[in-house]
Amino acid sequence: MGHWVDSNSPFSSYFGLLVLLIVFCCANGCDLFTGKWVLDPSYPLYSASACPFVQKEFSCQKNGRQDLGYTQYRWQPLDCSLTRFDGLKFLQKFRGKSIMFVGDSLSLNQWQSLTCMLHSAVPTARFNITRVNDVSTFVFPDFDVKVMLDRSVYLVDVVREKIGRVLKLDSIQSGKLWKGIDMLIFNTWHWWYRRGPTQPWDFIEYQGVIKKDMDRMQAFEIALNTWAGWVDANVDPSKSLVFFQGISPSHYNGTLWGEPKAKSCLGQKQPLLGTTYPGGLPPPVHVVKRVIGKMKRLATLLDITLLSLLRKDGHPSIYGLTGSTGLDCSHWCLAGVPDTWNELLYNLIL
Repeated sequence: MGHWVDSNSPFSSYFGLLVLLIVFCCANGCDLFTGKWVLDPSYPLYSASACPFVQKEFSCQKNGRQDLGYTQYRWQPLDCSLTRFDGLKFLQKFRGKSIMFVGDSLSLNQWQSLTCMLHSAVPTARFNITRVNDVSTFVFPDFDVKVMLDRSVYLVDVVREKIGRVLKLDSIQSGKLWKGIDMLIFNTWHWWYRRGPTQPWDFIEYQGVIKKDMDRMQAFEIALNTWAGWVDANVDPSKSLVFFQGISPSHYNGTLWGEPKAKSCLGQKQPLLGTTYPGGLPPPVHVVKRVIGKMKRLATLLDITLLSLLRKDGHPSIYGLTGSTGLDCSHWCLAGVPDTWNELLYNLIL
């Protein structure tokens, strides 16, 4: 049983070897991120109705979505096969350890997916969910496993000063929360082009110079380089695993997937069944790969963009937080696409 309330373990040598194994896997032709979606009646990996803590914005079935075909697709890499997610094995491997997702609501999406996948593996096990400020923690006391979420939409700091809220592209003071975590999964992108009332900063600062605004893609790359520098300086790759979630795409323009009459993801009931996306990869993907490629210490890209681009059917659309008055083609239904992100993560670490 679990409950909500409001209000950190050294690695064995196994995890030092694990970093090397991740590199070995990908260097030997097993590209997990190039493939296609195949219909598989043994999916989804859990029942959405049996996961009691999924937030409303991801609870598409509870919000009235009746077609369930989108839950029954499995990702099939071209050159290898994925090992099916085993929640009990995952918990045993991470006994006494901590996992943290750091990022925006797409990190929330993946965090909630993983907690559902683990809960479904041990449905009678005790669990607790707590939230302190921006950090949510899901704990399995019987396994001493913590699965945490730190909501940090830019990774770099936003600080309230006399002039207003300042986005500091070369500062990560909040990184103190990430030290000592056994596995970190970072993400940022979706907030970088926010403007108007939903933009949570008033000025941008870089190298002591304050500006009212700047090229957003350039700002994104500067912030990612700051994050990469933080990882290089603060994470020991023999003790901790570091992943970057990759760019999760939106589907608001059917022309990009070869369906010009589609204005959004509304009504989409199946994925693109090929291995390529007609509209190509979004520009931030290249920024992420460039930054990670320059890092001194190992960080692994969980390269979810292409496989998610193919899933125009997996978004809440009108079955999200605001219902028929809104249209969400950015987040993902649960059960759904983020479960595959976690299945890929599982294949990289076990």
